[in-house]
Amino acid sequence: MSESTNVGASPQHTPEPGEHLLPAEYAAARMSTDDQPMGRPGKPFDRRSPFFFGMFGAAGVAVTYGVILLLDTARPILILIGLAVFLAVGLEPAVKFLVRRRLPRWASVVIVLVVILAIIGGFLAAAIPALVSQGSSLVKSIPIWVQQANDHHSLLGRINDQFGLETKIQALLKTSSSTIANGLVGAGVAVFGAVSDTLIVLVLTAYFLADMPRIRRLAYRLFPHSRRPRAILIGDDIADKVGGYVLGNLVISVIAGALTFGWLLAFGVPYAFLLSIMVALLDLVPVVGSTIAGVVVALVCLTVSLPVAVGTVAFFVVYRLLEDYLLVPRIIGRAVEVPALVTVVAVLVGGALLGVLGALVAIPVAAALQLLLREVWLPRQDRA
Repeated sequence: MSESTNVGASPQHTPEPGEHLLPAEYAAARMSTDDQPMGRPGKPFDRRSPFFFGMFGAAGVAVTYGVILLLDTARPILILIGLAVFLAVGLEPAVKFLVRRRLPRWASVVIVLVVILAIIGGFLAAAIPALVSQGSSLVKSIPIWVQQANDHHSLLGRINDQFGLETKIQALLKTSSSTIANGLVGAGVAVFGAVSDTLIVLVLTAYFLADMPRIRRLAYRLFPHSRRPRAILIGDDIADKVGGYVLGNLVISVIAGALTFGWLLAFGVPYAFLLSIMVALLDLVPVVGSTIAGVVVALVCLTVSLPVAVGTVAFFVVYRLLEDYLLVPRIIGRAVEVPALVTVVAVLVGGALLGVLGALVAIPVAAALQLLLREVWLPRQDRA
């Protein structure tokens, strides 16, 4: 019985290697046609499946985290690039002015850069000798100030008696030599870094200024064709605001430095040229720059007399009002059109994020955001 059953059963077949792919290969040969050599695409994967949802979610988190780390690592150089773009956009109106006078663009860019380098060179040529001479004068004045500090009847002596300046200075001078050496090395590194950063910004500004038309075309091509005309109008308006702000701010800073130099020279305040340079540089920072400069200058004026210091405070108050209500509206206000409250808030936020550089670029950035809000966001909200 068992033998008859075994005779009727077929023996077990072991498949040859590759035999499992034969049906798929026959099907692939039938699917390949002249129109579709790779066959018709199959059904897409279900992206709503838990596997794909988790995989793409994890990949998105990883990419975002990597981008954040990359931006944080490259933050110093990105700040320099942003400053160079800001300066290039600010100098673009000067280049356009020369181009409209039928000069080639390369010649216009060279002229603008040569003028900038000449101004920087002239500034250094005038500032370095003054800094050296007035620095040596400062060193020679230290014994006189020490003598006045010990005189209880002088103004400096009364200030010393009230605040204990001599004790604090002596404690500062007793600092260990190693700490002073480390401080000198750190100061040297900081100066070298500042010089190298300045050269990088100047070189990048030159490249951006030379390629500004190409950069402009590339930036506008990133927008859809139907939106390009409006993007061009808004983008050019933002560039004009930045250019007007940069040039206007430079003019106002020069006026602040010149008026301060005249005032200090009239009353015989020492280090007049050095202090006027400081006022011009700090006045580039809106809202708070001239105020800080006025405090420093008034403290130096105390070495002359109390009435001169009080008069200097009054001078800076009057100049502040003149700058806020006459110079800024006429020179910058028409180009930027940023309300006073927005200006103060933008400067405070920019200073908190990027320091002096953030405060410097805060107003044109606020003007750009205000324009986008008025022309893009609010009309969409009204139509919603």
